[in-house]
Parts: sequence; structure tokens; C-alpha cells
Amino acid sequence: FQRCVGMDAMNSLHSTTFEIDEKHGTDYHKRFLEFVKMMQKENFVIGGAMTDPKGDRSKGPSEQEDPDLFTRIVKTDENGVYVSGAKAHQTGCINSHWIILMPTIRLTEADKDWAIVGAIPADAKGVTYIYGRQSCDTRSMEEGDIDDGNAKFGGQEALIILDNVFIPWDKVFMNGEYEFASMLVERFTCYHRRSYVCKTGLGDVLIGAAATIADYNGVPKVSHIKDKIIEMTHLNETIFAAGIASSHQGQKMKSGVFLNDDMLAQVCKHNVTRFPYEISRLAQDIAGGLVVTLPSEKDF
Repeated sequence: FQRCVGMDAMNSLHSTTFEIDEKHGTDYHKRFLEFVKMMQKENFVIGGAMTDPKGDRSKGPSEQEDPDLFTRIVKTDENGVYVSGAKAHQTGCINSHWIILMPTIRLTEADKDWAIVGAIPADAKGVTYIYGRQSCDTRSMEEGDIDDGNAKFGGQEALIILDNVFIPWDKVFMNGEYEFASMLVERFTCYHRRSYVCKTGLGDVLIGAAATIADYNGVPKVSHIKDKIIEMTHLNETIFAAGIASSHQGQKMKSGVFLNDDMLAQVCKHNVTRFPYEISRLAQDIAGGLVVTLPSEKDF
């Protein structure tokens, strides 16, 4: 579960650290490659933490009343840096082994303290997770198991609070090179928005479930049922097509990795913000109200 964020972070940092080194003579790329080797050897899951709370969005990090609304360096010593701030909406962070902290917006020279990229263990000292809530999450705390969902590998989101979290120098991959923040953000989002093609796997399951319920209800050959399943398939494969096309149109970067097509990645993301909801609506229409108003196992 949730390999995509770490994959997108690794690909975007591979090319960005290479180009920072090219300009500044730093050794971020070498450090980063050693980190990747460790992740691959140990089969660790990486969480990519990019989204900051942001505060007043008309102002940059250095202009905020509260400097911790964007993750920043608060102290530096001979061993590494210490960071404080927060990262919001972090899908999969609790079942990741490592977290890569990255900037979330274009930065200016005044924002150098916020131009930090570094890797921390998920259980590092000073890290607090505030677990996200969902509308029916108390069901999984009741007796029985039919309401647990994917109990072993299921996803979750959390708010990560960072309070003087230490990052050793060998895990620091950007430190004040503010002019490269936007490059990293743009490349990460390009990879990640193409990665949303994973939603089509969920769509396949939902389409199959809807067709199965139509069989149970004795109406698999009714024309409006068939039309809805066809439309669900059309929408799902449209998402898939944009993601695959984005990868196919990729270009090789200076560091050797490929970057997928930006425009098609954005189209994939836009499709994902619309089509899965319509697919779900059609599934509910085919299945009937019981699917969305089902009693809990405890009530049964």
C-alpha cells in the first residue's frame, strides 16, 4: 500500500538533486542515491510529505505571523538540522517507514530557512501524528469484521506535527537552495498526478461489484443497467488512458530518470477529481439504497 508517494518523491529528487549539485557543487545527489539504496535493500515504504498548512495564502513562508505554518529549519549544528512545522493530509504516513519532507510552494531568498528537504524515520523524536477521521470509522471498533474494510493494508490520513525534529546531514537533500523549490514541487506533482491512475484499480473493483449486484437483483440484461455499467467503464478507462499516455510521452532528464508529460498528468488528475464520484453514483443507482444505508454488523 502507498508506494506511489515515495516513488514520486524519489524520481523528482533524483533529477532535482542532480541539478542543484550541478549549479552549487553540493553532494546532495550522492547522499540521495545512498538513501535510495538503503530503502531498496530494506524494502522500506516512503511517505512523501509536501503539503504545509500554509496560513495566509497571499503571503510566503517568511511573511506569516506564525513561521511554523511552513516546515522550516530552526537550528543547525555539526551533525545536521532541526526542523519544525507541520504536514497536512498525509495519506499513508502512519504505515510508512520513512518520511521525506519537501517544500510545497515556490520560495524566494527571504524563504531560505524553509527550503529544506530531508528524510526522517516515521517514528523520529519530535514527530506527532493526529489521525484523520472518517464518517463511519467507529464501526471498525465494534464487534465483528465485515465493517473493517481492508483491515491489514487499509489507508489513512494524518496531520504530522514536527517539533524540533533532527535530520542528519546525510539525509538532507536541499538546504537553502530556494530557487530549486518550485522545480521540485512541479516535478513531484507531475509524477504524482499521473500516479492517480491507481484509482482505476478501485474503479475496476466497483464496476465488478455493481455488475455482480445486478446479477443478484436479476436485472443484468436490463438496458439502463447495461448503459450505466458501460458508462462506468468508459469513465474509468478514460482516467487510465490519460495516465498511460502521460508516461508514454515522458522525457529523459539530465540525471537519467524520465519525467512523464506534464499536461497529460494534469488531465489525469482532473479526471480523477470528477469521474470516480460519478462511477460511485452509478454503482449506488444500480445496487440500490441498501449499499449506502447498510446496518452495521453489530446491528445485524
